[in-house]
Amino acid sequence: MDNNRSLNLVKVHGVGGYDSDFSDDEIQEETSDQKKKRIRKDDPLLQKTFQKGKHVKLVHKHLAAQEWDREEARNRRHHLISMNAYDRHKKFVSDYILFYGGKEEDFKRSTEKDKTDVDVIKENHRFLWREEDEDDMTWEKNLAKKYYDKLFKEYCIADLSRYKENKFGFRWQVEKEVVSGKGQFFCGNKNCDTKDGLKSWEVNFGYVEQGEKRNALVKLRKSGFQSRRIGPAGLYYCLV
Repeated sequence: MDNNRSLNLVKVHGVGGYDSDFSDDEIQEETSDQKKKRIRKDDPLLQKTFQKGKHVKLVHKHLAAQEWDREEARNRRHHLISMNAYDRHKKFVSDYILFYGGKEEDFKRSTEKDKTDVDVIKENHRFLWREEDEDDMTWEKNLAKKYYDKLFKEYCIADLSRYKENKFGFRWQVEKEVVSGKGQFFCGNKNCDTKDGLKSWEVNFGYVEQGEKRNALVKLRKSGFQSRRIGPAGLYYCLV
């Protein structure tokens, strides 16, 4: 009887007969806590935005090369943005010469046909602007017309250096000459500063402009000696 009872107890309680009813519950509780921690760790909503995932395997060479190219492109772009326009232009030119060959002189712009504002005014200047001259105005003509409007057209400044050839040059006064009195209170010859014995003369000035023969009556203040220079030409009338 005692032996049969002991065998039955072994079947009921397991091998050895010393198992505890609380051991399985503790193991289950530990595994459930670990499972919760793992789920919480793998949840994408709980991961930080700057947190990078762990790479278990090495990246393929092709992907690594693509990432390297993108990083190099970002660095070059930031470098170009930090440069000014002139330095950026020089870098592009040097890179072109480095890869395709050539010289820097080949990239220099020719200055043979360059024109300044003075050159444009000389080409389109008019001694007297007429209504027909203002037809088909271009920016060159507009520039010359603006310069003409700033001139003072009461008295002329004369160039008599070639009077023996019966050639005279006339132009209008500029603001500086009006302020100083040149051409009105001083002799109108550009190389004479006499202010005594001045007379006013009305001169029939004939000139060729833009291939067209023109005439204009202009006033000139001259001294007695300078008046004899233009006297033989018979092109003047005394106003005083």
